[in-house]
Amino acid sequence: MQSHPLPESILSIYKDSNSIPPTTTLENFHDKMREAAGKCFVDTAFWGGVIPGNQLELGPMIQAGVAGFKCFLIHSGVDEFPHVGDCDLHAAMKQLQGTGSVLLFHAERDVHQTTEETGDPCEYSTFLQSRPDVMEIEAIRTVTELCLQYQVRCHIVHLSSAKPLKLIQEARQNGAPLTVETTHHYLSLSAENIPAGATQFKCCPPIRGHANQEQLWSALKAGEIDMVVSDHSPCTPDLKKLDSGDFTQAWGGISSLQFGLPLFWTSASKRGFTLPDVVRFLCQKTAQLCSLDNQKGSLLPGYDADLVIWDPEKEFEVKEATIQHKNKLTPYLGLTLQGEVCATIVRGRMVYRQGSFSAEPLGKHLLIPQQKTQSLL
Repeated sequence: MQSHPLPESILSIYKDSNSIPPTTTLENFHDKMREAAGKCFVDTAFWGGVIPGNQLELGPMIQAGVAGFKCFLIHSGVDEFPHVGDCDLHAAMKQLQGTGSVLLFHAERDVHQTTEETGDPCEYSTFLQSRPDVMEIEAIRTVTELCLQYQVRCHIVHLSSAKPLKLIQEARQNGAPLTVETTHHYLSLSAENIPAGATQFKCCPPIRGHANQEQLWSALKAGEIDMVVSDHSPCTPDLKKLDSGDFTQAWGGISSLQFGLPLFWTSASKRGFTLPDVVRFLCQKTAQLCSLDNQKGSLLPGYDADLVIWDPEKEFEVKEATIQHKNKLTPYLGLTLQGEVCATIVRGRMVYRQGSFSAEPLGKHLLIPQQKTQSLL
């Protein structure tokens, strides 16, 4: 892990479990914390991971302070983090019952394709057709059944398709402790505008069409989607296969961490969303998901003094020179966004101001005490 400044609008990071080494054992969790010690510019919590056969590691990782666990229902893209089957899921859910912890799902499942995949691999439509909505529908059907059966908190990460929202709502009405997020790229980008060979737009699940995007915004307005997150998934430029433009071979992931606040505000402000909505979707609900809502996500006495000072009216262009993450490739290059961050304060200490970062990392690890009761968002 490099000691590299975090984007200026970020106050806390919830670190994914499938970065190498994957956080699937207590030993790996301790290794990650040791490597990150003294290198984080903002406060950082860690997700654990559920993979085949590691169910007995879950309890010890909960005791050690992970925020919860993530699993994949389809190949993760990382061989060290294999996806789980039904037997693995039942074993994990039994371990999580009564702990108050949460299981996050990458909700896509392989489905039988009735027609053979064909088409130019450099055309985005070819990739999109290979990851149809039904993959999310069937995965979320599995999640809702597990959630209702075991009454363990479950969370669907990076919802792309609006079609499974009815399943989610029905499960909630029947008592499932289930939450769901979508991402900035699903709310900001649409399939119709992705050029041939522009593999910086590839992610899984895929960016879908404009009509689907409008349904996601409507669901957010109606409270059917709980939060909006970055799903920041950078890679080295070679993995994006820009030389060939082959969507089928390129790494699936979008870099957007730095621009989450202006990305959301640029579109949301034009759709009737207000600043309290921004706080709810980007701060309060994410803190609740991680069981950190007793210290993060709100401006209340006794809470951490985490603040972003920004100009919601000021526009700026996304340029490579201003991107803070290591690998600069992002589909947002050249876009004009609204809402420029001026300064960032973490626990009352300035970590960013007008393009300059604090001289030393000031972040700390956020370890989650075990919760014996469950709370819904």
